Amino acid sequence: MLTYNGLIELRSKLASGEINLELAKAQCWNDFKEGQRSWYTKDWKERRAEFIKDKCEICSGKETLTLQHLSHPKRYSEYLIEITRTYAKDYIGSNPQIDKSDFNNYVLRNYDYLPIPLCPNCKSRNPNKRIRKVPQYLCTECRYEFDNPDYKAIEELISAFYEDKEAIEVRDKCFVSKGKWRNKHNLSNIRYWLQRERAKNKNTEAIEKEAFLLYLNDNIKYLSFEDTITACKKCASNFDLYNMELCPKCKLYYKGAQYSTCIQCLPEEKRKAALEKIEFRKGWQAMHENLEID
Repeated sequence: MLTYNGLIELRSKLASGEINLELAKAQCWNDFKEGQRSWYTKDWKERRAEFIKDKCEICSGKETLTLQHLSHPKRYSEYLIEITRTYAKDYIGSNPQIDKSDFNNYVLRNYDYLPIPLCPNCKSRNPNKRIRKVPQYLCTECRYEFDNPDYKAIEELISAFYEDKEAIEVRDKCFVSKGKWRNKHNLSNIRYWLQRERAKNKNTEAIEKEAFLLYLNDNIKYLSFEDTITACKKCASNFDLYNMELCPKCKLYYKGAQYSTCIQCLPEEKRKAALEKIEFRKGWQAMHENLEID
C-alpha cells in the first residue's frame, strides 16, 4: 500500500505524463491486499501523532481518542461513472443526431423487443386482457373483442420516434437489454446509452485518466487528515454507525446530524410529538416481529 507521499508522487507523475495510466494503476494497486487498512500502516501512525489533539473536539472527553474523518474517498468505479456521464453530456451536445439505420441496428443488436398490444379495430393501446372470457381481449375504447392483437414492428416504432420523440407510443419501456441485468428501456433511454457508449469509446483513455486522478486526489485528502477532527470512541462510533452527533445545546444527548438539537432540547409540544412518533414506530416494529414479517 502506497504511503501519503507515495500517492502524491504517483499523482504528479501521471498528471505530467511521466508514466502512463496502466503503470500508475499497477503501482497503486499491485501490492494491495484484501482487508488491508491504511490506519494499520507505520506511515499513518506516525503522521496521526502530529494531528491528534489531547481531547475530543465534540464532547471534550479524553478517553480512547481517534481521528474522525468527516468525509471518505469514493471508489474509482464511482468516479469512472461520473466522468463518463460528463463526457456523454458533452458528446450529445455536439452530436445530437444519430443515423436512423445505425440506431435501428443498435437496437436490434442489444435489445429484445416486447411490443405493446394494440386493438386491431381502433389501434388503441393496451386492451384489457381477460383470463376466463373469450375472445381473450377487449378494447376499452371501442369495445371490440378479439384474440389476436396487432403490434408495431420495431422499424415502425423507430420511425415514429424519429418523427416525434415525445409521441406516446415511443415512451413505453418495451425494450429489454440482452445483458446480465435485463433492464427495461424506451427509445429515448436507448438513444442515450448509444451516445454514451460512443462518447466512452472515443475518449476511453481521457475518461479513465481523469477518473483515476480524482481517485488519487480523494485518497490523498483522506491520508492528509485535512478533513478530520479528534473524537472519543463514543462520539466517533455514533457518527460512523448512526450519523449522530452530540447536541450542541445540552451537550448530553446525541442527535441525528440532520437535526439542529436532540429531542430533549425541543420545545415541549414538538418533543412530545417526536416521542409519540418514536413509540408508535417501536410498537409497529414489535408487531411485525411477533408476526414474523420482515
